[in-house]
Amino acid sequence: MVQHIIEKELLDRHGIRNTGKVYYNTPVSALYEEAVKRGEGEIAEGGTLVAYTAPHTGRSPQDRFIVMEPSSEEEILWGPVNKSISPANFDSLYKKVTDYFQGKDLFVRDLYICAHPEYRMRVRMINEFAWHNLFVNNLFIRPGPEELPHKSVEFTVISAPGVEADPEKDGTRTGTFIVLNFGKRVAIIGGTRYAGEMKKCVFTVLNFLLPREGVFPMHCSANVGRDADVALFFGLSGTGKTTLSADPVRALIGDDEHGWFDRGVFNFEGGCYAKVIKLNPATEPEIYEASLKFGTVLENVEIDPRTRSINFDSDRFTENTRSAYQIDSLKNIVPAGMGGIPRNVFMLTYDAFGVLPPISRLTTEQALYYFTLGYTAKVAGTERGVTEPQATFSPCFGAPFLPRPPLYYTEMLKRKLEESGASVWLLNTGITGGPYGVGKRMPLPQTRALVNAAVSGELDKGSFREVPVFGLKVPASCTGVDDNLLEPRKSWADPAAYDAKAEELKSRFEQEFARHKA
Repeated sequence: MVQHIIEKELLDRHGIRNTGKVYYNTPVSALYEEAVKRGEGEIAEGGTLVAYTAPHTGRSPQDRFIVMEPSSEEEILWGPVNKSISPANFDSLYKKVTDYFQGKDLFVRDLYICAHPEYRMRVRMINEFAWHNLFVNNLFIRPGPEELPHKSVEFTVISAPGVEADPEKDGTRTGTFIVLNFGKRVAIIGGTRYAGEMKKCVFTVLNFLLPREGVFPMHCSANVGRDADVALFFGLSGTGKTTLSADPVRALIGDDEHGWFDRGVFNFEGGCYAKVIKLNPATEPEIYEASLKFGTVLENVEIDPRTRSINFDSDRFTENTRSAYQIDSLKNIVPAGMGGIPRNVFMLTYDAFGVLPPISRLTTEQALYYFTLGYTAKVAGTERGVTEPQATFSPCFGAPFLPRPPLYYTEMLKRKLEESGASVWLLNTGITGGPYGVGKRMPLPQTRALVNAAVSGELDKGSFREVPVFGLKVPASCTGVDDNLLEPRKSWADPAAYDAKAEELKSRFEQEFARHKA
């Protein structure tokens, strides 16, 4: 009966007809069978499913568009991040997708987003690939059998990697397209196998819709201590928000995307999407264990064809290797995905110039400044042509997913900080003792010690000193941390060289911030 409903009624609502077999909310084991049978992936050690997404091994932000239509047009910051596409071009691409689906088997999944019941939304995922359907099952919130099927949905994501756009006819840049239509509450994806596009489409949708309900959407992880103290970790990819929030003594609320409403925070998702290049079981045991479980999806990792063992150190396919697993694969979590009003907010940056302190306590004004900047740095070797550290700015630590102007979200943060009285910390998880190539990566155990000292109140009980150039306040001491590490100028062999590099970075900050205030 369910099969009949899905084929004849629910897919009809999306203009999808004359398909092959429809697999609706298919069990994980059956999705494994279909993915392997169809050559979409292979099973590795521990029972995890490994899939490959070349030529796209990351998101394609230059190929993402938003339909310019009356219900949302006045609220969106149009430009290089939010590129517009016409309703006519959207309709043409949508028809191309539905025509492509004729005669093809499809994988359909009804899920939820937003853990808090007052803000929960029903979403439908329609996939060409079985492994994509497994991915979204891991990443979003899974309904009980009695809650299915959704009689109506508030947003639909349709992924058709086999469909290529015609740039001249369809108004796209390349054959790849990610197009969101807020008026019709649907997103279509084509020309890419990278599963992260589906996740970030949903995040973009929530960044647009939730502010209308007074909820501040955040690109951050969150955890909670035994006395119910919630901590947030804002950060761009590779800065450590997933690693630092997966703490053995603090329960994980979520690793990537949350909403802050008047009574606390809630996770948008039901899973984790961890970057796993050089994943080490000694320093990240929870993520390592979850990545080797049946049901987990690994993207673009190298495996031994005979033993099926996984080489997490390999960047043969990409440095952006990923693990997608259900959050309950971890032992220490908050099953409800909700927590109280945050007491501590951490803003993570990978400073490759080696001039920012490992931790600084921020005033509200400084917090809004660094949030607006969203600073991190690229290092040599991460991209073609990058031969020395380059400052990179992603406003609000999530610029590619913000439909509205960055200062709109900064103002929301300001209100939340004023209402909550939360302490805000800038955390440098990058380089210390010199610039990249001279200094060394901030030791993870000492970063954890600093975070623990901040959330426990140890740092607040001690004294602080102001470091030169940036005017940041750093603790004079911290248990388990070398005092010289706390003030980066002292760890440089040449203090004058530190001053010059710090002034250079400060100038970059000022130029970038001025661009937003203009």
